[in-house]
Amino acid sequence: MMADNQAMGLSPCATPGTVCVLGIDLGTTSVKAALVVETAQGQIVTQSCSRETQAQADSPAAGAQGMEQDVQKIIKALNECLAAFPQEHLQRVSRIGISGQMHGVVFWKTNQGCKWAESGTGHTFQPGEVSHLITWQDGRCSSSFLSSLPQPQSHLSVATGFGCATIYWYLKNSPGFLKPFDAAGTIHDYVVAMLCDLERPLMSVQNAASWGYFNSRSKSWNTEILRESGFPLDLLPEVGDPGGIAGRMPHDWHGIPKGAEVGIALGDFQCSVYSCMTERTDAVLNISTSAQLTVPMPLGFQPPETPDSLSAVAYFPYFDGNYLAVAASLNGGNVLATFVDMLACWMAELGYDVLESRVYTQMINAALAQNATRLSICPTVFGERHMPEQLASVTSIAASELSLGHVTRALCHGIIQNLHSMLPFQHLKEAGVKRILGSGSALSRNDVLKQEVEKTFPLPVIYGKDVDAAVGAAMVMLHRR
Repeated sequence: MMADNQAMGLSPCATPGTVCVLGIDLGTTSVKAALVVETAQGQIVTQSCSRETQAQADSPAAGAQGMEQDVQKIIKALNECLAAFPQEHLQRVSRIGISGQMHGVVFWKTNQGCKWAESGTGHTFQPGEVSHLITWQDGRCSSSFLSSLPQPQSHLSVATGFGCATIYWYLKNSPGFLKPFDAAGTIHDYVVAMLCDLERPLMSVQNAASWGYFNSRSKSWNTEILRESGFPLDLLPEVGDPGGIAGRMPHDWHGIPKGAEVGIALGDFQCSVYSCMTERTDAVLNISTSAQLTVPMPLGFQPPETPDSLSAVAYFPYFDGNYLAVAASLNGGNVLATFVDMLACWMAELGYDVLESRVYTQMINAALAQNATRLSICPTVFGERHMPEQLASVTSIAASELSLGHVTRALCHGIIQNLHSMLPFQHLKEAGVKRILGSGSALSRNDVLKQEVEKTFPLPVIYGKDVDAAVGAAMVMLHRR
């Protein structure tokens, strides 16, 4: 996506009659959109755009452990993205695919979730009776709180930041918060519900699994378990297969014609993989805010009946009943961003103002000049879902290896080693993996991370195969028959 945050034609739009599919990804830090067309040469991205959301919001109820975002700001960024596209291209859109950050939850009131208004390019909507988005990074559910919840009938454990866990937290700590709302979903489920004017939100199997208390085999919520514990079942969305249609738009949107089909909202991770994986012998390594290493499971694989809370590998529902084995680390580019922020804050305390972008550039250059270090950094500053209590640590500290280059090299090495500890190279070999597709904003601009990947996973690594959830969401809708 473009660094200048401007809509940009990546290739000439096909012939005037060509139908475009719009893909949207509502990410942790930005909204991305892409227009994709099918040609004889394959899918072509004709336009794309990205906008930072800057949506971080205070969490009065959860305090420092909370992680919330202002839905108004997310939708503002979405509107700005679409407004940057040429109208003649949007007018050709017949389908819309939407993905977004998984696990999180937003609440709204049915029929009052948004307000539609006319603009210069057609109708747009603004959020109405809507809560903040409590994101996947939310930490309000402690280990002791999670252990007090009923055991799910699912192959996935429940972790803090998962939609159902967050709802349980409100039930116990702030039950009055839930009273004004009668609908809930992920942020992308919310957008789909608004575009299609759904009475009740419709969620894909991918998003439902990411909430917890969902059985992927039977494609159903653990309603009996939830009911017995007093969970508000009316907040659970209906569930459909990924790739299905949620509905048609009852009016135009930013010039996109009325009647355009809108797909059921999809997981951003699955769409990212879909955008680049071409062979079943591919593994995908994505390092952006967080980090994921994934391989496809054999056709016909079914996950275990019960969760293994200590397992570092989770099985995510993919498409057509298939699954991905995923080492989903909470520690990726956010670790590097935290380190950069720490350095910038130290500089400010010493009386020097420095741009964080300059700090990042200098530390990467310093690490490139430092090929190896004995310094060892465990980078899990955000914990891990299978080990929430394990925080970051530094060992093997020698006075001779405290330079910026040593520390940055050790930090990048630690990020990759943490992923390797979750899904070792030996497992990739046993799965028949022949190459790794490396992607994500944190990896693409960091040659030190690339070096550490190639040392740790001695397989061909292909970079530049951009993993893009917005493009993946569009491709899913293009391939739908």
